[in-house]
Amino acid sequence: MDILGTLYDEVVGFLGISQALELLQAGDYSVFSTYDGVVSLIYPIIPLLLLLEFILGLVYKKPNTKVYKVNFLIYVFNRFIGRFIAIAMVTLIIGWLQPHAILQTKMTWYWFIYGYIVWEFGHFLYHYWGHKVRLFWCLHSTHHAPEQMNLSVTHAHFFLEAPYADAIRTTVCILLGVEPIMLFLIMFIDGTYGAFIHVGENIMKDGRMGFLNKIILTPSHHRVHHARNPLYMDTNFCNLLNIWDKVFGTYQDEQHDIEIEYGITRKMDSGNFLDVYFGEFIALFKDVAKAPGLKNKLLYIVMPPGWNHTGEHQTSKLVRGAYLKEQLAKE
Repeated sequence: MDILGTLYDEVVGFLGISQALELLQAGDYSVFSTYDGVVSLIYPIIPLLLLLEFILGLVYKKPNTKVYKVNFLIYVFNRFIGRFIAIAMVTLIIGWLQPHAILQTKMTWYWFIYGYIVWEFGHFLYHYWGHKVRLFWCLHSTHHAPEQMNLSVTHAHFFLEAPYADAIRTTVCILLGVEPIMLFLIMFIDGTYGAFIHVGENIMKDGRMGFLNKIILTPSHHRVHHARNPLYMDTNFCNLLNIWDKVFGTYQDEQHDIEIEYGITRKMDSGNFLDVYFGEFIALFKDVAKAPGLKNKLLYIVMPPGWNHTGEHQTSKLVRGAYLKEQLAKE
C-alpha cells in the first residue's frame, strides 16, 4: 500500500493538481478567486498539455517515443537526487545577499516590470554561459539532446543545472533589489511560460503566435534556440522578454525556408539515457585527459564547446559566422 500511495503522490505531484485537490476537499470554492486558488489552477496546465501532446502524437502517428522515454527517465532520476537543492540555493542566497542590495523594491506594478527585466537579465547570463563555458554546457546539454521538440523536453535537465541557474538568477535579482516575494512570483510566471515554449508541433504547428512573435519570445523563437542549424546556433537565450537578446545581438527569427534540426552537434544516441545525461561530461573528461599541459586542460573546462588546443576550433560562433559569411557571398 505504501508503494501505491507513493506512486499516487508522484502522479498527483507531476500533474500539479495536489493543491487544487486540497482546496476542493476543503469545500470552500471561493478560495479559487484568491492568489493561491488561481495558482492551483495554473499549475496543471503544462502537465495536462504534455499528456494531450503525447496523445495527439499517437493520433498523428508522430509519438516521438524515444524522446518521451528518455525525458521520463531524466524526470524520475532528478526527482530522487535533486528535489530540494535549487530551493535551498535560492533561500540561502536571499538571506545572504539581500542586506547588500543596491536598492529595495516593493510589490507595485512598475517595480514588477523592473523586476521582470532584471530577472530576464539574470536568465540571459545563466543561459548564455551555459552555452559558452564548456563545464556549464555539460550541465545544460541534457536539455538540448532531444532531437524533437515537445513539452517533455521541459523535464530534460541535469540535476545540478537548476541550482546553478537559480544561483545566478537569484544573485542578480537580489543584488539589484528585487523583493523576495516578487521574485517568487516572477519565478512562477517565468517557469510556467518557460515550460510552455517547449510545446511541439502536435499541439502548435506554427509557434510564432501571430503578432506576439514581434513582442515576446514565442515557441518559434525557442525552437530556433534548440536547433543545431548553423544560422540558429546559440541564439534566443531569453525566456519571455527577448529584450536582452536584442541588446546583445543574439536574437534570431525562425526562417520559413530553413527546416529546424534539433539536438546537439556531438554524435550521440539520443535514446540512451546515459549518453544524454552524462555524455558531455565524458567527452570533456577525455579532452582534458589528452590535453598537453595544465593550461590547456583548464582551457577545455572554461572555453566554449568546440574549442581545441590545436587551434582547429569548431565553436558555434565560428560555425555560425562562416555560414553567415557564405550566405552573404551568395547575395
